Amino acid sequence: MTRFTAQELEAARDRLVPDVIAAGLRVLFCGINPGLMTAATGHHFARPGNRFWPVLHLSGFTPRLMKPAEQVELLSYGLGITNVVPRATARADELSAEEYRAGGRVLAAKVAQVRPRWLAVVGVTAYRAAFNDGKAQVGPQERTIGDTRVWVLPNPSGLNAHWTAGTMAEEFARLRVAAET
Repeated sequence: MTRFTAQELEAARDRLVPDVIAAGLRVLFCGINPGLMTAATGHHFARPGNRFWPVLHLSGFTPRLMKPAEQVELLSYGLGITNVVPRATARADELSAEEYRAGGRVLAAKVAQVRPRWLAVVGVTAYRAAFNDGKAQVGPQERTIGDTRVWVLPNPSGLNAHWTAGTMAEEFARLRVAAET
């Protein structure tokens, strides 16, 4: 694994992490915002403690455990990744309410353009803030964006101790089954 100095990670705050996206995806996963490790590498969910890649595999979305550097391969499975807020931070609590709302508007426009079957926002707090839906819970939502259905998934950050990799994988698997029908 590449080691970064504190200065290199701090400089990463200004880097944009490109979306892994294409028209007509089965599921477009949407993170909250890039962490500093993600911004430094250019690979989504790159922090070693993040459980996104293991949970994606455990839930059956991918046939093997993928590394963040292999993120473009997701497109071959009909999957993609974006973020609510493009600005990199050390922690999501550094984001403002306006950044979330603006990110929700940009995300809705992006989804309307590429039309995935499902938008899966990883993090209920981020979904609530971005879409002004204070009562949202993990699971499928009533909201749609055009023909795109919305599902809120638990945040795979290692800081989210309420969900284990196993319980997260069960929720991701529920989405996988819905996305296959």
